[in-house]
Amino acid sequence: MPAAPRLVLVGPPAAGKSTLGELVAERTGAPFVDLDAVGDRYYGEVGWSVERLVERIAVVGRVAAEREWEPARAHAVRRVVAESPGAVVALGAGHTAYTVGEHRSTVRTALADVPHVVLVVPAADRDTALTELRRRSVASKGTDWVRDGHDLLAGWLDDAGTRALATTVLVTGTEAPDAAAARLAALLGGEPAGEAHGAVCDPGPGTAERSPRGG
Repeated sequence: MPAAPRLVLVGPPAAGKSTLGELVAERTGAPFVDLDAVGDRYYGEVGWSVERLVERIAVVGRVAAEREWEPARAHAVRRVVAESPGAVVALGAGHTAYTVGEHRSTVRTALADVPHVVLVVPAADRDTALTELRRRSVASKGTDWVRDGHDLLAGWLDDAGTRALATTVLVTGTEAPDAAAARLAALLGGEPAGEAHGAVCDPGPGTAERSPRGG
């Protein structure tokens, strides 16, 4: 049994991390863990919860509340990675974006032994990606992620710390989720590259490129 998750998916909201994670897990026979779905049990270990976040947003606004919540998010990443050996894990956008270096370092250390940390984006071009993510967010969540004059979605997409964590950048483009998941499964060795419509680094409707992980 591996000591770390086989794959961790990171990226902005509406990038498709949870959908891809479930599909890759099915293809490879690995467990799937969505931190957004199980995070409250980890947040609670350090006195936080989504309910408390909502309460703090009402008092100090979304941006300030997100900053207050950073220690709990970093703690949750460390715990879910430790408890998910061999799994496919999807991290919500806020779990890799931090304003405080200490919390960023906690997450970087937690992910250091994960062989594949994949940043998922819908387009290589930043503005195209942001437009598509906004469209999806409005359609699926009813929000454009602009709060208190701050564009949270753009901040998550542009976050340099998130990109530094990634070993690979997966650009899904117009590719169907099944096809993107097949390429990721091939990356993990879960199926032959021929069945995955080409190796994960092949250019095409969606592309993937190696990203040197660092601080």
